[in-house]
Amino acid sequence: MKQYLSLLFVILLTSCGSKKISNEVELNPTNPKGLKGSVVATNPNKGQSSKIGFTSPSEVGKLMGFLASDELQGRDSGSEGIAKAATFIEGILQENGVRPYFVSYRDTLNNFDKVAYNVVGVLEGNDAGLKNEYIVLGAHYDHIGIISPEGDDEIANGANDNASGTSTLLELARYFGKTKSNKRSIIFAFFSAEEKGLLGSRHLASKLKGESIDLYAMLNFEMVGVPMVGKDHLLYLTGYELSNLAEVSNKYAGEKIAGFLPKAKELGLFKRSDNYAFHQEFNVPSQTYSTFDFTNFGHYHKVGDENEEMDYGHMANVINKMIPVVMGIANAPEKEIKYN
Repeated sequence: MKQYLSLLFVILLTSCGSKKISNEVELNPTNPKGLKGSVVATNPNKGQSSKIGFTSPSEVGKLMGFLASDELQGRDSGSEGIAKAATFIEGILQENGVRPYFVSYRDTLNNFDKVAYNVVGVLEGNDAGLKNEYIVLGAHYDHIGIISPEGDDEIANGANDNASGTSTLLELARYFGKTKSNKRSIIFAFFSAEEKGLLGSRHLASKLKGESIDLYAMLNFEMVGVPMVGKDHLLYLTGYELSNLAEVSNKYAGEKIAGFLPKAKELGLFKRSDNYAFHQEFNVPSQTYSTFDFTNFGHYHKVGDENEEMDYGHMANVINKMIPVVMGIANAPEKEIKYN
């Protein structure tokens, strides 16, 4: 998450560089060799079964294997690598019937000095009335590119930050694109230049505000690649105490999926990710789901943020359990998520 790097260097454990991983090896669902994200789980929040079995560790691994590969050179905004990521994202949206929100999927930022763009798709709701209300699902797909080397490694691949959130969003787009089970319209927003100061989300929030769309809520996904430690919930919500989103999420999940992380409040994470621009522009519930708890991942903004550190079983579990949450929010007859 952006803008608390200095705090993280104090808080996080010292990390070491990781061996680079090829994305050319075919995945095995029980042991994805070549993409070394863990599948076997011992943590209570790892690998739990979900009522919906839409995605799997191997499906997640295929997405992560490309998005966090060396080929993309750390997905720095305005780079050739992030352009390849954008093409990849566009292809998945198009394949699954999620059309461009604007004239094309790529919406060029007006607040960044290089050519950078968000990738924005929309899936129209299937209810004549509710389709005029929108939910934005978001994740940033940029990272920090080439950085000071550790050993012979200088690529900050950004597996957890934020190929994990991007992959989560892509799988949600694939599910709803295939089922078309959403009554409200869903905007799938992949943000660039988050690492430059939340610029992509600021650009899009301002642009959508100018269109006067009826935005119900903005749900953002950030750093969900590894499970939290010793918690009784799967994800935490930034701004947990500001709304009833956790309560609504848990209702539709049928269990305590979303909870409170004191460190998130202490560090003001509500204002430090892509949800915040939508809060500022629309004053509607706009919050981030995450599993980065400041004890479970020591490679923030380092070259060690690679696929071998990720837990694909955990990620598939997050996606499968978020599907009924998004569906419930999209299909509720009234807007039930409210700021306190």
